[in-house]
Amino acid sequence: MKKWILAVAISAALAGCASKPDNGLPDGVELIESVQVEAGAVGIPYNKYRLANGLTVVLHQDKSDPLVHVDVTYHVGSGRELPGRSGFAHLFEHMMFQGSQNVADEQHFKVVTESGGTLNGTTNTDRTNYFETVPSNQLEKMLWLESDRMGFFLPALTSEKFEVQRETVKNERAQRIDNQPYGRMYERFNQAMYPAGHPYSWPVIGWPEDLNRAKLEDVKAFFQRWYGPNNATLTIGGDFDELQTLAWVNKYFGEIPRGPEVEALPKSPVKLDKDRYLSMEDKVHLPLIRMALPTVYASHEDEAALDLLANILGGGQTSLMYKNLVKEGYAVQANVSHPCRELSCELSFVALANPAKGGSLKDTEQRIRASIAEFERRGVTDADLEKVKVQFEANTIFGLESVRGKVSTLAANETFYGDPNKIASDLQRYASVTKADVQRVFNKYVKGKPMVVMSVVPEGARSLIAAKDNYKAPAPLVAKEAVAGEIEVEEAESSFDRSIMPASGNAPTLNVPTLWRDTLGNGIAVLGTQNLETPTTEIVIYLAGGHRLADVRRAGVASLTAAMLNESSQRRTSEELAQALELLGATVEFSASEYQSEIKVSALTEKLDQTLAVLKEKLQTPGFKKEDFARVKQQALQVLKHSQSNPDYLAETGFARLLYGKDNALGVDVSGTIESVSALTLQDIKAFYTAQYRAGNAQIVAVSSAPQSKLIKSLSALNSWKGIASPIPELGKLPVLEGGTIYVLDKPGAAQSVISIGKLAMPFDATGEYFKAGLMNYPLGGAFNSRINLNLREDKGYTYGARSRFRGGLETGQFVASASVRSDVTAKAVTEFLKEISGYRDGGIRADELEFMRSSISQGQALDYETPYQKAGFMRMIQRYKLSDDFTAEQDKIVSHIQKSQIDALARKHLNIHEMVILVVGDKASISQELKALGYPVKDLAL
Repeated sequence: MKKWILAVAISAALAGCASKPDNGLPDGVELIESVQVEAGAVGIPYNKYRLANGLTVVLHQDKSDPLVHVDVTYHVGSGRELPGRSGFAHLFEHMMFQGSQNVADEQHFKVVTESGGTLNGTTNTDRTNYFETVPSNQLEKMLWLESDRMGFFLPALTSEKFEVQRETVKNERAQRIDNQPYGRMYERFNQAMYPAGHPYSWPVIGWPEDLNRAKLEDVKAFFQRWYGPNNATLTIGGDFDELQTLAWVNKYFGEIPRGPEVEALPKSPVKLDKDRYLSMEDKVHLPLIRMALPTVYASHEDEAALDLLANILGGGQTSLMYKNLVKEGYAVQANVSHPCRELSCELSFVALANPAKGGSLKDTEQRIRASIAEFERRGVTDADLEKVKVQFEANTIFGLESVRGKVSTLAANETFYGDPNKIASDLQRYASVTKADVQRVFNKYVKGKPMVVMSVVPEGARSLIAAKDNYKAPAPLVAKEAVAGEIEVEEAESSFDRSIMPASGNAPTLNVPTLWRDTLGNGIAVLGTQNLETPTTEIVIYLAGGHRLADVRRAGVASLTAAMLNESSQRRTSEELAQALELLGATVEFSASEYQSEIKVSALTEKLDQTLAVLKEKLQTPGFKKEDFARVKQQALQVLKHSQSNPDYLAETGFARLLYGKDNALGVDVSGTIESVSALTLQDIKAFYTAQYRAGNAQIVAVSSAPQSKLIKSLSALNSWKGIASPIPELGKLPVLEGGTIYVLDKPGAAQSVISIGKLAMPFDATGEYFKAGLMNYPLGGAFNSRINLNLREDKGYTYGARSRFRGGLETGQFVASASVRSDVTAKAVTEFLKEISGYRDGGIRADELEFMRSSISQGQALDYETPYQKAGFMRMIQRYKLSDDFTAEQDKIVSHIQKSQIDALARKHLNIHEMVILVVGDKASISQELKALGYPVKDLAL
């Protein structure tokens, strides 16, 4: 590790900073600093510029893939809002996608998607960002889009757009908070942690009453106050010409006037007078306790030591919380974290109590406090310190695998600290933490300090709370005047015609990974590629079988076996193995899915051999200890019971049950059922291990900075792994669907209904009817601006998002259209779904939709192979389905030449709603009557 730290320090010292370049920069563009990174060092090279209007521009060159990632971060989040006007920053994020003076309604999504790109925006307490990843020839177009909404947003702002997005945000809140287990916990908790009026005392998404109170004038004033170029950072990473990019940036952004000056918010430390207990009942199975105390703020000199303290207390299988709560079976999950925001940080303890041990949160709290006391007694060990430092360094390196990750890091560091180059200083400050530092921050911020303690218990189970409530949060403040009238801001004027969208540049050359093939000594096929962008290795071992290999009566055995392989070996305990991997900065994870079991290995390449030695030990000599099995099985059962409160899980499993039947493996979730998992024995695990984890079932995909010869030499450690392939059982008989039937799965009191409409369809293929059906579906429900989403989300305001898709497996597949909608519009939403599907089937694809699909799909390939896991996924597709290395060229031909008549024929064949079933997961009492009024048979479904 030390050589990495040293290299970063040297590169930072050698990095030159200039202020007045003479290299032909556009007028008004000033180079602030230039940072280079020495070969082998950890960091992100960049140049930082500033325009005359205050816009900061950070450019990072990465020629490895023909794409660019553009990020515009505004230094405004929910913490800048006024009391009584919560949710404005997030609401405004939505508004910024609704067009501007020269960009029509919905055009932002359409232009980016048609360019083969992806886009989104996010809001947190401290900042709002908007970003696009596109092929490199689309960069000028992205700068046109972003600059138009920065400088010319208000002329396009209308009451109609405002109302639609207000409804969309309400739907988002209903879906993500009101209709989710523990959804309201965080906002209730923050009210107790932070005093009324504190910037973090209200939720980012806002209070519902504040959203209802908002006016169009408030939104306008919010934009004028915070969305000036002097409060923004434009960060671009990828494959581009720097001088040309600066010329474009200056052209499109340089004429936008400065906004009001923005001062940094004062740090807002919080002090608690005593332990604050509060509780709530929720539609959950697992009692949850969250305890937290305030500490410092992001970038504080004690932040690093507190982060390491959190890791020691509850950062995985070697932590005290894991040992005392999870290992002993008192908690299903337990962790400690130290999340930091611009104004404050918290040391947070979270545990899900195990009902099988009583589920008492009072007992859980005592065990958490006992773990804190144990740390005080034993102090910090050398191993503690080493593992967390290695993990931080490894996580930093893995975070550099994508352009988006690097751009996000640069943007955040510039926005909050004025220093994009914080990787070097961060590595140094974490590497410098001593045992004494960790003990000191424990004594200063944790020992004997009061906490907020929140209990979330199942409805009717208040006896499980940690303690009687002694704190009630005051009502949120409401300012007398939310805004002080319209803010005077100079209007932007343009010296050129901004209504003309820039043309695309020349199409970039796709960098399809160069693949190599090899075979291990035991016959395992390896498909690999070399990736020199980071000194890392990603390996995935796929074993044919998975959930399908097991008898449906033993559903869940594949997942439970994988969980057991994540535990102890015959030689070492789970904790010893976990520590060995932590000290390597590596991960080895076993999992299972429908058709295969997987082993994922992530390692620094220089530590690969040691990592594979741990893999071999876990794979070939599993411990299968009785005590591990009892704990893992109990955890699986409690998670299954908890899943019954999740509407999305109910919709997914209920729809599979309708399509495939309960006696077919595909009709039962990979995690099994409560009945099937309860019946599993350790002998079942051993039997499945014997059948599944054989070399004959395995294939390997590898993406590594190491060349083929070195990687194969490392993988030869697995040559002793033997065994022939196991036959997969015959697929069970599929049920005959009662097309046109509505099934209702009751979730009493649900704030939303989850709708799934669909039928059985084709298995996967890369260039045949399945692939072409996916092209057909794209304008219907495969893109943001598809017919279904524009209708249900943008026009009707029923949902946060709606879509349709074909999903294909090895043996069969399905078509499904789905959305979570407001409970009061359930029947109307079903009607609109059916109208859009039938209308598309009857009327066919429009000419503009056909061209949109062609452009979006074909250009989007530039984004497909960037990260190691993207490369691994691409390679696995080739390996699993025996495709040619250039199968994407055949796909390109299909996309370019498919005709309207072919698309329409596929729609007529696959989109007959009379062949489809409709599943609604929601409050039966409130939705059944209107569903029956639709005229379809309505039946109850029980899982």
